[in-house]
Amino acid sequence: MNIQALLSDKVSQALIAAGAPADCEPQVRQSAKVQFGDYQANGVMAIAKKLGMPPRQLAEQAVAHLDLAGIAGKVEIAGPGFINIFLDPAFLAQHIDRAVQSDRVGIAPVARPQTIVIDYSAPNVAKEMHVGHLRSTIIGDASVRTQEFLGHKVIRANHVGDWGTQFGMLIAYLEKQQNENAGDMALADLEGFYREAKKTYDEDQSFAERARSYVVKLQGGDEYCRQMWRKLVDITMSQNQISYQRLNVTLTRDDVMGESLYNPMLPGIVADLKAKGLAEESEGAIVVFLDEFKNKEGEPMGVIIQKKDGGYLYTTTDIACAKYRYETLHADRVLYYIDSRQHQHLMQAWTIVRKAGYVPESVALEHHMFGMMLGKDGKPFKTRAGGTVKLADLLDEALERARRLVSEKNPDMDPAELEKLANAVGIGAVKYADLSKNRTTDYVFDWDNMLAFEGNTAPYMQYAYTRVLSVFRKAGIAEADLSAVPVLEASHEIQLAVRLLQFEETLAVVARDGTPHVMCSYLYDLAGLFSGFYEHCPILNADSDAQRQSRLKLALLTAKTLKLGLDTLGIETVERM
Repeated sequence: MNIQALLSDKVSQALIAAGAPADCEPQVRQSAKVQFGDYQANGVMAIAKKLGMPPRQLAEQAVAHLDLAGIAGKVEIAGPGFINIFLDPAFLAQHIDRAVQSDRVGIAPVARPQTIVIDYSAPNVAKEMHVGHLRSTIIGDASVRTQEFLGHKVIRANHVGDWGTQFGMLIAYLEKQQNENAGDMALADLEGFYREAKKTYDEDQSFAERARSYVVKLQGGDEYCRQMWRKLVDITMSQNQISYQRLNVTLTRDDVMGESLYNPMLPGIVADLKAKGLAEESEGAIVVFLDEFKNKEGEPMGVIIQKKDGGYLYTTTDIACAKYRYETLHADRVLYYIDSRQHQHLMQAWTIVRKAGYVPESVALEHHMFGMMLGKDGKPFKTRAGGTVKLADLLDEALERARRLVSEKNPDMDPAELEKLANAVGIGAVKYADLSKNRTTDYVFDWDNMLAFEGNTAPYMQYAYTRVLSVFRKAGIAEADLSAVPVLEASHEIQLAVRLLQFEETLAVVARDGTPHVMCSYLYDLAGLFSGFYEHCPILNADSDAQRQSRLKLALLTAKTLKLGLDTLGIETVERM
């Protein structure tokens, strides 16, 4: 259950009874320190200011009306008017008991599910995925998993770069390769293929002419060019799918919604924007002038939607894309996991979308932007030679480093089990290192930190999970045999119980803001609280069977919550480490 929402409702009712307006904000938050209770209502000062009364007086009147029977054991007023709420251990025990018996740790799916389109990953055709695609792919996938767990209908949209003038060059080069090799080319080295195609285009005049003619033919629907284009898309996406599977990312071929999908919509959109008086001709191009964005001279910025030569731009595609997601996919909310450098471009496209009435204000268009991945030198992450790091190479290195680490700790482990463990640790480490940082900032990629068994890392979290499971193995008791309702007396038991019941609130924040680092912080905190509980509250040597069962239930719910939380991040857990 969402305790924060329950308390917000109760405090709000009490404030209204004390004379506050009906739309007052009680600002109930989790307390930062134990001495301030489990939750704190911080909104009294602002409300009292509006009412022109002393905040402490309003707090006292609100507390007099506050009915938290069976929920809070104690309520205090602190400082100028903070209301501190200490939850009743019996209330906590009852909800721990319910949560531990549920596969979803007591969290019901949302009452009103939405259709949420999530745009993420977006690699380019005929190019291998590189580290620049990592953040969008794994942050987007964590968002997808969280929304689905909460019960929303999620549509994954992999906005692949599969259209544009470069495809004439690529089709012409694929044709050349097939003719010379008298057979099908595997296109195994996509980077090499693209590089050679570009070189041939620059050096061979007749090849360049053929390439340009193929662009026109492809865009006109020529069957041969379409067939060659499809081959390029298929080979690229087959290779990308291997990376997605290695990363434990839920994208499939069915989720590909490339730029080509929106191509048939573009002429109609340009015509419609002109008819609505939003677009006009300027120096041969079709432009939308936006008062919301000013150029250096302070004049409305012109956004080109069709070039002089009739070609369309990314902005035109993104206008069509938003329209399609609302009209065809019936989205209630659209989340874009695209790097921060694209922010102004998206804002301009969406401003046009809103002005044209393609997507109503009731449907949220959200840019969940992220910073860059940097090397230890503080510059964009590159190979030693200064080139782009291929994603496959990065994952190979993660696996190799994890394999060494795991075999040092488990020299006698069965090779198959070792490989499975190395994969979970290595891939988990790369993902967690990224997901645990606030997505809006740049972060430094550091192998030593991410594979450490101390601190907020995947190996530490995976180890914390196995540690809880080992308690159960030692206890020699099955989950079904835990019958007693927990009794929470020691402060370490109560603190752990409160944090366990805050899992739903954490999920709600991640779902609202697209911030997986909030889940990482929660899980790290939970693992730390379990360590303190384990140290101070004997489980296997408890004073009575009832206390032993009570503490085992806390341990079991900790394991379930860690596993579910890591699963929303796309990070695998293991039974032993």
